Amino acid sequence: MQPLPHVYSVRASGPAVGLIALSSEGLPELLTAPPTEFDGPGDQWSPETLLIAAVASCFVLTFRAVARASKLEWTRLECSVEAHLERVEGVTKFTRVGVKAKLTAPKTSSEQQCERALDKAERGCLISNSLSAQRALESEIVLE
Repeated sequence: MQPLPHVYSVRASGPAVGLIALSSEGLPELLTAPPTEFDGPGDQWSPETLLIAAVASCFVLTFRAVARASKLEWTRLECSVEAHLERVEGVTKFTRVGVKAKLTAPKTSSEQQCERALDKAERGCLISNSLSAQRALESEIVLE
């Protein structure tokens, strides 16, 4: 890992009506729109879904690092994230982010070690750590 601080830069541009183009140096352009809940078309990534996708991706990537450091053998991690957006004291914000993780590992793996690695990944996810929402992890471990 490179020394901190890391700086990330994204540009957004768009017309008065229509899609918003997101760009960052060296990456493909990504189009976004409001979700259907905010009268958007519902067929594009939205800021809300991008944020929750960042939580899911960060969780899996953090788990990879934790598992590697702890020499945990595993074969697959499936992660789904559900977030609740509410209005609290006049501010619309995510109030709860729930991560459901299903980890598949060899029969020789320790279920307790798997659970510890999942918990450590949830606590170590920098995206989740940057949110003020209540967090919850529900995990399932399959040894096969």
